[in-house]
Amino acid sequence: MKQKFLALSLGFGALILATQHAFAQQTNNCADRERVVERLSETYGESRQSIGLAPNNSVVEVFASLETGTWTITVTNPSGMTCLVASGQAFEATNGDLTPAKGTAL
Repeated sequence: MKQKFLALSLGFGALILATQHAFAQQTNNCADRERVVERLSETYGESRQSIGLAPNNSVVEVFASLETGTWTITVTNPSGMTCLVASGQAFEATNGDLTPAKGTAL
């Protein structure tokens, strides 16, 4: 369990670093938010599963298809430019709290 928590923490750290890198590059992985959301929906059947605010007032969103398991993480800057940060397969929605109870080892 300790290894799982460490891997999750490292993954979020990498995501933050990738977010900054994605906006610096502004490559083909970026487009107007409306266009990106439409493509994720039409091509992959993905819809927004979660949302959060990142540094510099950027919005981080996780899109996923509960049917196929594909997922995509996007970051949108205040001007509306959205960049794809990561994508993959085997998405699972979780309802439980991943933090251990006090006094419980990871």
